[in-house]
Amino acid sequence: MTASLFHPIRLGELELANRIVVAPMCQYSAIEGCATDWHLMHLGQLAISGAGLLLLEATAIEPEGRITPSDLGLWSDANEAALGRVLQAVRAHAPIRVGVQLSHAGRKASSRVLWEGGSLLRPDEGGWPCLAPSAIAHGAGEPAPLALDSAGLARIREGFVAAALRAARLGLEVIELHAAHGYLLHQFLSPLSNRRDDAYGGPLENRMRYVLEVFEAVRAAVPAGIAVGLRLSASDWVDGGWDLASSVALCGELDRRGCAYVHVSCGGLSPLQAIAVGPGYQVGFAEEIRRHVRMPVIAVGMITQPEQAEAIIAEGRADMVALARAMLYDPRWPWHAAAALGAQVAAPPQYWRCQPSTHKGLFGATRMGQR
Repeated sequence: MTASLFHPIRLGELELANRIVVAPMCQYSAIEGCATDWHLMHLGQLAISGAGLLLLEATAIEPEGRITPSDLGLWSDANEAALGRVLQAVRAHAPIRVGVQLSHAGRKASSRVLWEGGSLLRPDEGGWPCLAPSAIAHGAGEPAPLALDSAGLARIREGFVAAALRAARLGLEVIELHAAHGYLLHQFLSPLSNRRDDAYGGPLENRMRYVLEVFEAVRAAVPAGIAVGLRLSASDWVDGGWDLASSVALCGELDRRGCAYVHVSCGGLSPLQAIAVGPGYQVGFAEEIRRHVRMPVIAVGMITQPEQAEAIIAEGRADMVALARAMLYDPRWPWHAAAALGAQVAAPPQYWRCQPSTHKGLFGATRMGQR
């Protein structure tokens, strides 16, 4: 029997060859939102990993929505053309399905890149004013963001739609809305960051409203064959914050609206978070959400070993697993997982001769569900 991790799966109308996802990983290497040769190198190696799906990093829908000045973007013709060049090269040699994570950083925008500390950039340092549901700063000592008015809400919602249409023109097959890790859509969900007194604040139904409106607008704008999903932080890990019960409620609403999948992470909204980190520490969130929805659920969080990933799928705790740091450390992780689990994985013919003698049959031709 083929390992459960290597069974095909459908996200809406899209079929994937296996249950392994290369998670979005910010590279902070774009120029004015435009992909560079770094992205060609980075995505090129991950595209031949044998995973079922490769998700591009958090991609800003407008300049003010960038986490850092070096974030990837998809708000302009120049952004679209630069990413198109990278995707054309990747597709020439890799059959993997490719999607993009669309994002707005909200009050966590205008920051230095991580290897320079990640602190807030002032306007005189190349930064810009941040936007948020409410004028509540993310960290102590930071200036409060500007609270979005109705015109701002409409502009950003249409910005998500415009970026999604650019993604569709580029032939991207999955669009993931980033409502996790403390960025703008997550900020609307959490009572810690959303203190509005209009239809978008207060009770859970109101705090979910903007996220659902953005999802519905994007889903209606792009072709049915494109899978539209959402990444969610299932808990703020702060008393009084967004929690698992609220996540279950949101996912139920998304499921009813035709969401293709939910990608379950946690945290990122508050510096006060107290996260209990360990192998598979977020999988329980995915498992609980999966009990309440029909759409596929992706689990993440210190999933590093093939046997660990296989158990998550085989035991029905999640439908797919996503890897980030583990994939950076070992860009051939799916090859090694297939070898360990007695499965087969797609690999480029130029590399077939590296197949170990102990794992004959490891490499196959293009699998169903891939180009």
